[in-house]
Amino acid sequence: MASNGSGKNLIVCFGEMLIDFVPDVAGVSLAESTGFLKAPGGAPANVAVAVTKLGGHSAFVGKFGDDEFGHMLADILRKNNVNDEGVLFDQHARTALAFVTLKANGEREFMFYRNPSADMLLTEAELNLDLICRAKIFHYGSISLISEPCRSAHMAAMKAAKQAGILCSYDPNVRLPLWPSEDAAREGILSIWKEADFIKVSDDEVAFLTQGDPQDEENVLSLWYDGLKLLVVTDGEKGCRYFTKDFKGKVAGFSVKTVDTTGAGDAFVGALLVSIEKDNTIFENEEKLREALLFSNACGALCTTQKGAIPALPTTEVANELIASAN
Repeated sequence: MASNGSGKNLIVCFGEMLIDFVPDVAGVSLAESTGFLKAPGGAPANVAVAVTKLGGHSAFVGKFGDDEFGHMLADILRKNNVNDEGVLFDQHARTALAFVTLKANGEREFMFYRNPSADMLLTEAELNLDLICRAKIFHYGSISLISEPCRSAHMAAMKAAKQAGILCSYDPNVRLPLWPSEDAAREGILSIWKEADFIKVSDDEVAFLTQGDPQDEENVLSLWYDGLKLLVVTDGEKGCRYFTKDFKGKVAGFSVKTVDTTGAGDAFVGALLVSIEKDNTIFENEEKLREALLFSNACGALCTTQKGAIPALPTTEVANELIASAN
């Protein structure tokens, strides 16, 4: 049992962890793939590991099947020093699987096996609210909103975090194949939009949520609301744009040899949460925020240079080396 994060510097990540089966050769369809590599995945879990790899303290709250894959994933969390007090096992459901196609440019397509998987069956009664309320930051996505009972558990966890004055961090991580329809996805993702203090979205997600141009600032700002501390839009290798109530701008990305984009957004978010946890005045201090975003961009870029998410998550040292080499 990893025991880190007992103080108020804990980042608790809520949601799904699954196994991605990634073709051993990029650029072929699932049907054409002859072999697959097992890669642990699931955005909230990736963020939890990104945090510990950068020297922060994190915990994961979610449910696995009581099967070999589920125990393997729990073991990966422990090996990466992620607190597992919020981890549960379901005797009757399997751990979720996803088959991921890597196109020649490193972008991905997903085919999911979740009918229903254990992560969807987490109930409100099973939540470790004590762990959640020990957090400084509570981070979540939108996949946990898709079906009951997990949706109610998500809502209850978020409510407890908000009542305890914990910073709420939201990365919707749009995965359309998991939702009943595009409209259901848009509606579900936006249904909790105004609960968050910090939101990170990709340019593609801006296009999907607003049904407009993600490069049009007025369109992006339709996602802003009073009370939000920071909105970040990631633009792939181009870097990111940031918006607070007082300032806005963009921070350039890093040019690297991209092999697999899986987990890049999670590496970015994990890095930013570590910076926020250390010093939450970055919401008011543009210079500090830009420095934190540069570091996040470096972490996101480095994550694309290897296959899989968790094995590719960088350390602080490697990220700082990339930043130094680019200057």
